[in-house]
Amino acid sequence: MDWITEAKRLFRMEKPEHFTNYRHCEECEEHDQTLIGATLDSIGLEELGNPGWDPICFATNEGKKYYMPALIRLSLETLDNDFYFAQLLFHLEYDGENNDLFLSCSPEQRAFIGSFIEFFVLNHAEALEQNYSDSEALRAYGIWSKTPE
Repeated sequence: MDWITEAKRLFRMEKPEHFTNYRHCEECEEHDQTLIGATLDSIGLEELGNPGWDPICFATNEGKKYYMPALIRLSLETLDNDFYFAQLLFHLEYDGENNDLFLSCSPEQRAFIGSFIEFFVLNHAEALEQNYSDSEALRAYGIWSKTPE
């Protein structure tokens, strides 16, 4: 499967005017500006690669969905170094079955993300283990593979 093309199809939407509650504080405003200033194809590890300063943590669900194709791309591009997929898993498993992103996605989007996690589990188990992300991947898969109600 061409994961990036499919993600762009499923998560196609207009770029949000804002990605965070930018009026909340300077940190929210800075993360908002980072996300506003990038595109699906240009955003990379420079903007998103630091788990301690990750704009996606502050993004609205619509902002996360807008950038999902980029998060999929980064996960694939960094399999052999930096392993961005571990950060994506954090967002996908956050708050378990009450994950706001999960709840805001369509059934088709949920199934796609579940399949993407399954792809990593089945095809990149060694990378998951080396990056201490195997348990997280299984937990995230447990959330995203559920049949929507």
